[in-house]
Amino acid sequence: MPTDRPLVVLAGPIHPAGRANLETEARVVVCDDETEAGFLSVAADADGLLFRAKPRCTASLMAACKRLKVVGRHGVGLDTVDIPAATKLGVAVVHAPGSNSQSVAEHALMLMLMSAKRARQVDAWTRQGNWSARQGGNSELKGKTLGIVGIGNIGRLVARFAGALGMRVLACDPYVPDEEIRKRGAEPVRSLEALLPQVDVLTCHTPLTDETRGMINDKTLGLMKRGAIFVNTSRGGVQQERAVFEALVKGQLAAAGLDVFEQEPTPRDNPLLNLDNVVVSSHVAGVTAEATHTATLQVTSEMLRVLRGERPHVLANPDVWPRVGIR
Repeated sequence: MPTDRPLVVLAGPIHPAGRANLETEARVVVCDDETEAGFLSVAADADGLLFRAKPRCTASLMAACKRLKVVGRHGVGLDTVDIPAATKLGVAVVHAPGSNSQSVAEHALMLMLMSAKRARQVDAWTRQGNWSARQGGNSELKGKTLGIVGIGNIGRLVARFAGALGMRVLACDPYVPDEEIRKRGAEPVRSLEALLPQVDVLTCHTPLTDETRGMINDKTLGLMKRGAIFVNTSRGGVQQERAVFEALVKGQLAAAGLDVFEQEPTPRDNPLLNLDNVVVSSHVAGVTAEATHTATLQVTSEMLRVLRGERPHVLANPDVWPRVGIR
């Protein structure tokens, strides 16, 4: 392969379609070392870097890559990328927004249904020959009120699903005008504090920012109806797990469905894992064959556009253009 092609270093393997896409115009190297130092031993001369989970894309890492023009995030969330530092260094940041929206929305709905139907407990009892679940205790979602925090690409799909089930749908999103929220299938509520007392089920679909970090806590959980359900498929840092655990133990929450945790992988002694009224998954809501294929082609195509000198379709730090590659 010609050495005059740009070098792209992958932080771990990606879908073969994404690698093949990059290799049409770039040299590609995969680094499996999740430490910053180990990654830099391979990536110091890279023109592009593509990250999944680890290592984090820090200011020091990008500064050490003197030829760096573009950072790709294989997925939607950008909380592992220091975007202000990238902008300062003249590095474009691209990702794959919308690529896993259907997948995450379906997963959120699954967690809601499993929580309302007590699926985890009923499955275990049935396997033990215990048919006491027939005595009642399961709930329907029809007629219940769903609160959506963040009605972007994922939240609007959740609103559609919930509406099809006959739920009343409310949404809180300070960045979306009221009329647009209505177009997305929900009635707007302008603050979290006003939303929480009204909902039977709460689902979070927000990025992790200074504004959203720890927003599900003792105070906010205390505002919810006793016996409500909490679902989180966004980022673990949005919730304070101690507060969620206590709300579940005390009955303030009837159940919870969690795909994300404050620390990932979450420790096996996390007390939430010992509760029968909690359904958990390992941050896999957006990891389906379809979503992975879409994300890998979307983000690698955006990286190639930058490496060709073209403005990408989705640029997380638009202020960097057209200074890309200029330090």
